[in-house]
Amino acid sequence: MRIAVIGAGAIGGTITALLDRAGHDVAITARGEQLTTISSSGLRISGGWGEHLARPRASAVLDATPEMAFICTKAQDAADAIAANAEWLTGIPVVIVQNGLDGVRVAEDLLPDSPIVGAIAVYAASYVHPGLIDVTAAGPTVIGIDDPTRRQIAAEVSAVLGEAMPTELVADFRGAQWSKLIVNQVNAMPAITGLSAQETLVHPVLGHIVTASMREAVRIGFATGVRFASLQGLGQTLLRAFALAPIAIGRVLPRVMASRMGDTPNPGSTLQSIRRGQPTEIDFLNGAVVRAASAAGLTAPINECLTELVHRVEKSGDFLEIEEVAAVFRRIG
Repeated sequence: MRIAVIGAGAIGGTITALLDRAGHDVAITARGEQLTTISSSGLRISGGWGEHLARPRASAVLDATPEMAFICTKAQDAADAIAANAEWLTGIPVVIVQNGLDGVRVAEDLLPDSPIVGAIAVYAASYVHPGLIDVTAAGPTVIGIDDPTRRQIAAEVSAVLGEAMPTELVADFRGAQWSKLIVNQVNAMPAITGLSAQETLVHPVLGHIVTASMREAVRIGFATGVRFASLQGLGQTLLRAFALAPIAIGRVLPRVMASRMGDTPNPGSTLQSIRRGQPTEIDFLNGAVVRAASAAGLTAPINECLTELVHRVEKSGDFLEIEEVAAVFRRIG
C-alpha cells in the first residue's frame, strides 16, 4: 500500500521504518537535517522492535496522493502540516497519531472530505540523531474513533498498521485519550529538571508533585464525564481509587510506572524537545487538563503550574533545581 507519514520525529520515524519493513511503499515528510539524512542515508530504527534501515521517499511536503496517511507531528505543528499537505490528503483515511485531546477535531475541520481516525502511541521512542530512532519500550498503537460511522475505516487502519506493529482497536477513543493524558503526566517534570522520567517519579519530592498532578487530572476527567479506557495498566477502577486514596498511597502508582519503564533512562518527549531547542507540546498535555477544567468551571492549579514551568525552561534553556521546584509548589499548596 502507498502510505504517507507526515512528521519524522520519534513516533513518525518508528511508524515509517516498521511500515517499510512490512513491505509498504512509504513516503515521509521531514525537515532540516532529518530530511537530508533520510534522503541520503535512509532511516534506521533500533531497540524494542529490532534493527531496520528503511529507505522511504522523503520530502518537505507530499507530492502525490497516498492510499492512507499518518499525521505524526507534535500537536502544536499539526494544523500547519495538514494545511501544507491538504491537496494530497483529501478523500483518503487520515490517522492522527498525537497526544492531547484536540488532534482529531483539528484534522476534521481542515479535511472535511477525509475520514479521520485517531491513534495513540503506547510505546516509547527517542529521536537519537538525524536518521536514527531508538524504541526504548515496545507497546501497541491504540486506534479508535468516537464516530461509529467510521468503525470500519478504523478497523482497516488497525489491520494495515498491525502488519508492522502491535495495534489495539477501541470503541471509546476519548476515554483512551484521557488515559494517555494521565500517562503523559510523566513528561513535564523531566522537562523542568533535566532528569529522566524514572528519576522524577521515584524522587520523594518530585514524585509527590507528579502524583498530585496526576490525581488532579484524573479528578478533572471524572468531573467532565470521562470513562477512562484501559491503557498501560491504567483504567477506570484503578484511577478512581488513585484519585480518592490518601496521597501517600497514591504514590505507589508513579513508582510502578517508573519500574515498568525499565533501566534505560526515559527522557519523555517533552524533554527531548527541550534538548533539541524545539517548542514542546506541553500546552496539549498538562495544558489540556487546564483547558478541560476551565471549560467545566473548575481549576487545575498543579497542571497549570507545571505548564508554566516547562515554558520557563523553554525560554531560558536552564533547568530548575529540585529545591526551586519544591518551593514553587509549596506556594500553591
